[in-house]
Amino acid sequence: MSRLAFVLCLSLLGCAAAGPGESEWPPLAKKWYDRADASFKAGDIEDAETAIDSALHADPQRAEVRILAARIALAQLQYAKVQKLLKGVVATEASSIRGRAYWYSGDIEQAADELEKLVADPETRDPWASDIAKLSRRGIGRKPFSMSGGMVAVTEMPRVGTAALIVPLEISGEPALGLIATGTAEVVLDASKGAEPTWVSMRFGDKIEVRDVPALSKDLSGISRQVNAPIRALLGVNLLRHLHPTFDFMGGQFVVRNFEAPPPPQATAVKLSYVRGGGMLLRGAVGSTASQTPASLLVDTAIPFPIALDDGGWAKAGVPLTSLRAVPNQGSLRQGLLPLLRLGAFDVPSVPGLAGNEPVKEREQSLGIELDGLIGSGLFASFRVTLVDGGRTMWLEDMPREALNQQPLNWVEEPVDDSLYEELDKEDAGKPGKPGAAPSKPPASGGKAGAPPKAPGAKP
Repeated sequence: MSRLAFVLCLSLLGCAAAGPGESEWPPLAKKWYDRADASFKAGDIEDAETAIDSALHADPQRAEVRILAARIALAQLQYAKVQKLLKGVVATEASSIRGRAYWYSGDIEQAADELEKLVADPETRDPWASDIAKLSRRGIGRKPFSMSGGMVAVTEMPRVGTAALIVPLEISGEPALGLIATGTAEVVLDASKGAEPTWVSMRFGDKIEVRDVPALSKDLSGISRQVNAPIRALLGVNLLRHLHPTFDFMGGQFVVRNFEAPPPPQATAVKLSYVRGGGMLLRGAVGSTASQTPASLLVDTAIPFPIALDDGGWAKAGVPLTSLRAVPNQGSLRQGLLPLLRLGAFDVPSVPGLAGNEPVKEREQSLGIELDGLIGSGLFASFRVTLVDGGRTMWLEDMPREALNQQPLNWVEEPVDDSLYEELDKEDAGKPGKPGAAPSKPPASGGKAGAPPKAPGAKP
């Protein structure tokens, strides 16, 4: 064999061994894809969208690029875009994303077909998909979240000594208490009324009825003990996105509308995304008035504290871990004061928070992204909150000072029941609180919020 033939043979063997791998990526497409993947995992959905659009332009047919683009589109609730991106893509992950897009868009029959195919794979473990596949098949012909009755329903929210966002309502004709739970994808009913997923109707304020509401089932006795009220249902984001709701803890109101709420006169808009279509995520910033660092925060109003950060989150905020104090009778759980949290154009100073890696890590593992922390109902007690654009945007209205000067609420001493959510850890429990001063209002020019005003606050 000549030397030239030998070299050519080695070259061919090398190419064959490489197969359809990294070497076949167009270099520019790979760079954009890697940036999109890193940004998505960091919870920066806006940058992930920018990067993946460029990757699609450079390599539009590659399955990996299209699947990541579909994951990003699902997080933005762009259901039609998901289906277009995944057309012809055959993969387990594609079925998972596609099935969720069908479900959240209300296409029940297609969701049933796709999710049944997904859970038939013996290598797939997806409890949500298993339950929703059953609900979808039983619900063919239904129109989820059909609303009738008045244009607006206003319900008084009871105060039970914590910052829990509790809503009186009727479930299939029976009076009940629901808990706003933005960390939960679906409505969850207490298992005492049945262990199987089901379809129910809900009535708010004797004015608006919501029919064909899908609901899963779990034991909610732990959460009832935690909030000191008999909670019958968790009101997850799939329901909330259809209600055009406003919740105002200090004002004691939960508002349901049959129309899109108009922009409040003085508020800041916070963009929301939903990891896998269900986990409410916002991009804020932590630090001080002089310097803030972007932070990805999962919003779960079923947990009572204002904020919980992992070690990396506290480091971003410039708070030494050695300055954190142990929470009495709560094991390794620690607490500290976050100097500043920026949400939209509001700067919220002096936010009491918890420190614990395990609660955040478990959420990260279940969602496949990197979080800096969790936001609970204790923080939103300071605001009037409205969801618009199908849940893609949250309006935050700063509460008047007289509302902030109400009687303090007590910390919740009992830890969160770990059986309620597989991704929660018992260290989630702690003392909920509230920022010690009112957040600053956005300037008229629409630029950065100025220095926050000094105002007395009350700890929830």
